[in-house]
Amino acid sequence: MSRTPALRAASLLFALALSACATTGEKPEPPRAEVTLPPPAGAQRPAPPPTDPREPLVARHVEQAAALERTGDLRRAADELKIALTIRPADAAASAALKTLEATIEGQVAERIRAGRAALARGVQVEARRQFLAALALDPGNRVAFDALQTDTKEVGFITHTVRSGDTLAALAQRYYGDRSRSEVIWETNQLTPNPRLVAGTILKIPEIPGVPVVPSEPKRPAAPATPPPATARTEPPVKEEFAAEVNPLLAEAREALDRKDWNEALSDVDRFLATNPGNADGIAVKKQALYQQGKTQLDSRHYTESYRALVQLARLQPDYEDSAKLLQQARTRAIEQHYAQGLRLYQEEKLAEAISEWRLVLDLDPQHANAKKNMDQAEKLQKALDQRKKK
Repeated sequence: MSRTPALRAASLLFALALSACATTGEKPEPPRAEVTLPPPAGAQRPAPPPTDPREPLVARHVEQAAALERTGDLRRAADELKIALTIRPADAAASAALKTLEATIEGQVAERIRAGRAALARGVQVEARRQFLAALALDPGNRVAFDALQTDTKEVGFITHTVRSGDTLAALAQRYYGDRSRSEVIWETNQLTPNPRLVAGTILKIPEIPGVPVVPSEPKRPAAPATPPPATARTEPPVKEEFAAEVNPLLAEAREALDRKDWNEALSDVDRFLATNPGNADGIAVKKQALYQQGKTQLDSRHYTESYRALVQLARLQPDYEDSAKLLQQARTRAIEQHYAQGLRLYQEEKLAEAISEWRLVLDLDPQHANAKKNMDQAEKLQKALDQRKKK
């Protein structure tokens, strides 16, 4: 009986030893990586940060301003940037672009006024008027240019001269003004290249210079002697004096507008001239040049519809005028694309009437445009259904 407790104690000690061995031999498990489960299918995802809906409109006007600035139409470029800032006053890019552009305009206006005053000092009234008008085209409210145009310059009359072989500017100045040094006036008035070589048949404007009489014809030759010439002498044919015709003021203004790249004014003046002088070759030539330049400028500025209209008028006068046929096709294609895309945008904005108007313009340019037809029919049906619902 006395050995039983001893055996029981030994068994207990042995079991504790085994347990200790097992405990010290176990290795700790490595930490498990956390797994993020995807949200359930029905759970709402966080909405993206909201975008300013005005950004596309602002970007479009800024882009249009850049295109106009590249073509030299600085005033309209500034107007586009002001529209962009009206839509989004805090737009930094548009604000910086406008500030830079206004500085450029201010510099060019100052340069035009300086050139106008320099032309007045030389007695070149036409050039002075051109420079002051160009300053006002950039800054219509410029008082300095306006006052100079009103008080310092005068309306200038012209006579024309058809260049003959051997003519030079100095010789023409001597002939019309009695002073070879006045050749600069003829050069500036006609916007010739430096040291020009006059081409026979070219028509030059000979402007009046205040205080300087203009001789309209060649000096007369001395009268023939009273006694008849000997029978053997060869009788010279009578010299036919050349009187230059006076240029119509409207035509002169149209040409000046062309020089300023003011195509609308040039067309307005030449149309008024042609209304009383239909078929006049000089007037038609000015109109063709103005229409071509207007169509090309509008195409570069992405005013495709306006470009198309100008080039269509030119095609009626002369279909093969320079590269106008190619420009006309480009303007038509891009105008169709522009109006169609604009119609889609307006339709998505639920502006059905405006969308229908855009697609109608597409069909005016391309009556077979299937998508424009289909979209317009759909928009008209939807518009009719909405109108009927409103009446109820």
